[in-house]
Amino acid sequence: METTTRPSATDQAMQLEWNYGAHNYHPIPAVLSRGEGIFVWDVEGKRYFDFLSAYSAVSQGHCHPRIINVMIQQAQRLTLTSRAFYNDKTGLCEKFLCEYFGYDKALLMNSGAEGGETALKLTRKWAYKVKGIPQNQAKTVYAAGNFWGRTLAAISSSTDPSSTNDFGPLLPGYIIIPYNDLNALEDTFRSDPNIAGFMVEPIQGEAGVVVPDEGYLRGVRDLCTQYNVLFIADEVQTGIGRTGKRIACDHEGVKPDLLVLGKALSGGTMPVSAVMTSNEVMLTIKPGEHGSTYGGNPLACVVTMEALRVVEDEKLAENATAMGEIFRDRMTALSRKTELVKSVRGKGLLNAIVIAERPDLGGETAWEICLKLKDNGLLTKPTHGDKIRFAPPLVINEDQMHEACDIIEKTILEF
Repeated sequence: METTTRPSATDQAMQLEWNYGAHNYHPIPAVLSRGEGIFVWDVEGKRYFDFLSAYSAVSQGHCHPRIINVMIQQAQRLTLTSRAFYNDKTGLCEKFLCEYFGYDKALLMNSGAEGGETALKLTRKWAYKVKGIPQNQAKTVYAAGNFWGRTLAAISSSTDPSSTNDFGPLLPGYIIIPYNDLNALEDTFRSDPNIAGFMVEPIQGEAGVVVPDEGYLRGVRDLCTQYNVLFIADEVQTGIGRTGKRIACDHEGVKPDLLVLGKALSGGTMPVSAVMTSNEVMLTIKPGEHGSTYGGNPLACVVTMEALRVVEDEKLAENATAMGEIFRDRMTALSRKTELVKSVRGKGLLNAIVIAERPDLGGETAWEICLKLKDNGLLTKPTHGDKIRFAPPLVINEDQMHEACDIIEKTILEF
């Protein structure tokens, strides 16, 4: 009698996505069904350390009970009104954000890319209404290697061919300069009076956790002030405790003119982003000129406030500093044991190791290491080919960090 083998739950889930979804992602082959704290479980019941945190969105840990509880309570009461009407949560959240981050105004959207787009629109509006740049002449400056989303506005600033190829024509008015180069920034500002803003990540995430020289952000702040250019900090990934401070700009004590936040703003429960700025900038936009049906919805607002309270109450930024030092110490020690680990870099719990390519793997060494890490119970993913990013939830403790580092060390040394 002929028997047929049924595909596993993992294979079934992956095949469904392949058959019915767009092929715009290349995931690590683990099908996750549950998460708690720093751990996730797949459909077969295997537990993993999550060392990606949904690209730093799950900073407070998976399904944090305080965040989930306020989410449930609000979901049973009121979820969405649109901004055609007031609701009783949006103003509370805007006030909370302004006091928490020290700004006059907050504009709530959904995704990080929307946050970046909102900052760009505000910058252009300010350029015409306040700075006096002639209509349609405003330019914005970006650092090479940046990543802030996949919209046409975002990819127009990209230097990654996989983001831009076959998606043109790109948006005009963009200038791209080297990252971590104050001379290039000043030369650009000096040569063109129509520059409205400079948008930069305090640490470049998608580029492979590239940390600039100390003093770079202070230099950016000073140059933007000198040339009357808006300093836009893309802190969608680096903000909210990830690097060991409330925002990464706090490491140098600088305040950007526009602060873009997202990801961990909701503790990984739903899309929420925000742009924080001054009255002078924010009030250039009038009713009907920008918005979002879901932006500032009451469900997102209660989740946002609780997610930020959790970061403060549980001292997650301080924990990120301590746990990040342990991680980098362990990885630096590992680099002395194997030539596979070329370098270690990062700040707080946003870190990466650079992998030496093995000739027999044809540029896939980091990917193959991540597959082995998955087999050994730890999930993360390469970025830009030869770099592996490690960004666990900020709730990780010392014992868990050492256990995770043991997995990484064992995997790489066996490789």
